Amino acid sequence: MSLLAKLFARREDDCAVVRPLWHRVVAISREPQWYAKARVADTVPGRFDTITLVLSLVLLRMERDPELIEPSVRLTELFVDDMDGQLRESGVGDVVVGKHVGKLMGALGGRLGTYREALASANDDELVEAVARNVSFVEGGEPAMVAAEMRLIAATLAAIGHEALLAGEIVR
Repeated sequence: MSLLAKLFARREDDCAVVRPLWHRVVAISREPQWYAKARVADTVPGRFDTITLVLSLVLLRMERDPELIEPSVRLTELFVDDMDGQLRESGVGDVVVGKHVGKLMGALGGRLGTYREALASANDDELVEAVARNVSFVEGGEPAMVAAEMRLIAATLAAIGHEALLAGEIVR
């Protein structure tokens, strides 16, 4: 490995501190109530929407704690790694995978801003509208149910310390 590669390579253990949290984010996003009750589309786009929704809530919690800035970067790196792997598994070639990952990161960034503003509002209509715009639903989908679930998760995240958060101890 060249000197530059060694300097700029991310070590696998850099993300070890947030790996339990990443696994918990994915587990929450796969819970059946999103798909069976709220009628989020159980498709690749629908699952991406749910992962970014839960990840956004976690990142918004992390940005309030200066000690969690670096771990939030690592958590985002795990998201990128997972999306990269998913794209490659689905047949996206090496030449364009970076472009696709860039679009997915843009989607996450946009949703972070949208959800930050909507969660800060006491008016649930803003959050319901944000969910309706950013989550893929099947017929009969329930954006209000997803918005209510988001508020519950955000309250849970606000009530736990950063050690428990990093350990993925998000009890629902």
